[in-house]
Amino acid sequence: MSSHPRPYKVAIIGTGGIARVHAEALSSLADRVDLVAVADVNLERATAFAADFGVPAAYADAAELLASESLDLVQICTPPGSHVPLTTMAMRAGVPALVEKPTALSLAEMALLRAVQQETGVPVLTVFQHRFGAGALRLRKLLADGVLGRPLVAACETLWYRADEYFELPWRGRWDVEGGGPTMGHGIHQFDLLLSILGPWSEITAFAARQSRPTDTEDVSMALARFENGALATVVNSVVSPKETSRLRFDFENATVEVNHLYGYRDVDWTFTPAEGKEALSALWDLHDDSEVSGHRHQIAAILDAFDAGTRPAVDLDDASRTLEFAAATYASAFQGRPVRAGEIVEGDPFFASMDGRMVPWEPVKAAQGTQA
Repeated sequence: MSSHPRPYKVAIIGTGGIARVHAEALSSLADRVDLVAVADVNLERATAFAADFGVPAAYADAAELLASESLDLVQICTPPGSHVPLTTMAMRAGVPALVEKPTALSLAEMALLRAVQQETGVPVLTVFQHRFGAGALRLRKLLADGVLGRPLVAACETLWYRADEYFELPWRGRWDVEGGGPTMGHGIHQFDLLLSILGPWSEITAFAARQSRPTDTEDVSMALARFENGALATVVNSVVSPKETSRLRFDFENATVEVNHLYGYRDVDWTFTPAEGKEALSALWDLHDDSEVSGHRHQIAAILDAFDAGTRPAVDLDDASRTLEFAAATYASAFQGRPVRAGEIVEGDPFFASMDGRMVPWEPVKAAQGTQA
């Protein structure tokens, strides 16, 4: 693997809460990257953020940042509705973008990103950090080595709790600027990890409901998915669950592998249960009881490794598109009351243009008066 001749130069656009997670991850990789600039529409906030993390430049305008700095990567940490315009701007400036989930608000926007990527040759990457923790890497290797046998059954649960006050930010809980509810903004991390293990899905049957939150979007969705390899999985996404957990369980022919965590897992959060007669497989799991939580640092380090090696970094637009299509199919099935097959939602389908397909069965919530963006 070749070594980059200097630290990679990175910028962050958007200096809200998640940007601090990105900046802390970059700080832990200080021998490989320099965070050289930040931008935010609120210059005062950007300047304070820059001071906190020792960043030399702060901008009020993303275009000015991209024009002024020589960058190897820009990390986009803004609300979802701005992801595609900012990512497109970065690609046309020749800068790869690492975008917080969801990459885009719709499959139509993903198609736009794909077109610009083909035009510019500049990659778009999406933050799905749970793919890169030690447990997930170990599980994918054992599956690829064939020792686990076929995947048969899986369960994926994102049971979280968000109080009504969480939705007071005017971009939350709205189809037009957030893209969806917990299916798009919360559970997507867990079912992306599910997809990275089980591979391509073939069919989804789903339900969605707005049980209690003051949102236009759902606050709960449930899907039953069939995969090309024959596995069946349940996927639950909720923001109305007082006892919070993130759980994935995989039942293979030769073992059950399960992780229970909340916002990031350690090795200790995983359990490996061999099938009768397969007890020797436990030694292959090789649990280290690692205290490091799966997080942004792991994915950013993997991206830098790919840059060093001149290979394609993850998670690329193709992988992110499959995950977003899973979300779109969940909504399409729930709102149309029928199964939806992979590849079915194409241009001209109402769920291609927007996640709600303009078919939401409940009334929209009136926007709160006097809120500010």
